[in-house]
Amino acid sequence: MLATIAVLLLISSALCSGSEVYVGEVNGMIDPVVSQYVSGVINQAENANASAVVLVIDTPGGLDKSMRSIIKTVLASRVPVVGYVYPRGARAASAGSFILLATQIAAMSPGTNLGAAHPVRMSLTGETTVENKITQDAAAYMRAIAQLNGRNVSLAESFVLKSRSITEKEALKDGVINVVAGNIGELLNKINGKTVKLESGNVTLETSHANIVRVPMSTSENFLHSISNPNIAYLLFIAGIFGIIFELSSPGAIFPGVVGVICLLIALWSFQTISINYAGLILILFGIFLFLLEIKINSFGLLSIGGVISLVLGSLMLINVNKEPFISISYWSIGSVTLITALFFTFVIAKTAAAMIKKPETGKEGMLGLIGETKTELSLEGLVFIHGELWKARTEKEKVERGRKVKVVGMENLTLIVKEVK
Repeated sequence: MLATIAVLLLISSALCSGSEVYVGEVNGMIDPVVSQYVSGVINQAENANASAVVLVIDTPGGLDKSMRSIIKTVLASRVPVVGYVYPRGARAASAGSFILLATQIAAMSPGTNLGAAHPVRMSLTGETTVENKITQDAAAYMRAIAQLNGRNVSLAESFVLKSRSITEKEALKDGVINVVAGNIGELLNKINGKTVKLESGNVTLETSHANIVRVPMSTSENFLHSISNPNIAYLLFIAGIFGIIFELSSPGAIFPGVVGVICLLIALWSFQTISINYAGLILILFGIFLFLLEIKINSFGLLSIGGVISLVLGSLMLINVNKEPFISISYWSIGSVTLITALFFTFVIAKTAAAMIKKPETGKEGMLGLIGETKTELSLEGLVFIHGELWKARTEKEKVERGRKVKVVGMENLTLIVKEVK
């Protein structure tokens, strides 16, 4: 009896040991926040002696530095890492395809795709390939990852060299991934019993009855992840500049200035994580300066045209493609910012020009040419009714009788010089 109980306890202990699978999510752009988050998920799994970590992937790509950091963490993990492109309609594109192929088990859900990992840069004519050395470096990195996990090297390399993208069925058939599964439960059942090679040695997966422990991003991580997007950072930067311009043009408004400074600080933090080209940043600032200068100096639109060109070029150059070959600012963001900026300053310039040519309505200049009526006889001096008010007036030579129409031709101190309208 005691022997039976002891055997049951040993079996129970064996089943419970390492019976957890930690699940993290890699959504959106790959950035330093995602890299830190993935590292945290894997550390928690290692400390809990978990059976495996599942990284649920749905990403268009991201920062090269962050991608490589995640891959180093995955390859050094003491716990098997499973990359899983999920749900239906998800993708592991660009930097995401590198991460998926780096995991010990690569899996995809039906209706997903991976690939399209060719480095690009934005230009006035569209996306163009970057320098050949960057492309070759990315291709070599992809080959190394594929070889390490026994995947189809030539197909993996074509993701970089030919921007090829494939479905989950093609990936499974051609030996790029290990499993196609409709959900995490099915995935864990299919990979159960598979042996994977870690840095520390071979490990056999025991995942069929594992408890799933989900590790979501914290609130602060979600916020920082959102603002690390280059499009968001770019828009915040422009919004910050406008906020400060409004504050300087209307001192004491406070709100635009506060919002502008906050937006600028957040944008500058994001630029630190993204790795920007400072020549592009200077061109953007120069473009805004040209728009402001147009308000002060009427160049008949020449400065505004220069501002638009400078703003567009700076926006295209903002991301340092030599350090971050897998990301860029979208044309929609650049086009929207340029259009709104141009329309705004066109409106301001038009209003300023109209104010400059408008006839003055007050002071001496505002009185000249006004028509009024004499309320007394004008010889040396008298009274006229002009613009709803009684004014002292005199004529230059002729005498004007009461009730006649007169026109203001001059002014001395507060006395109008008038002339009869005949």
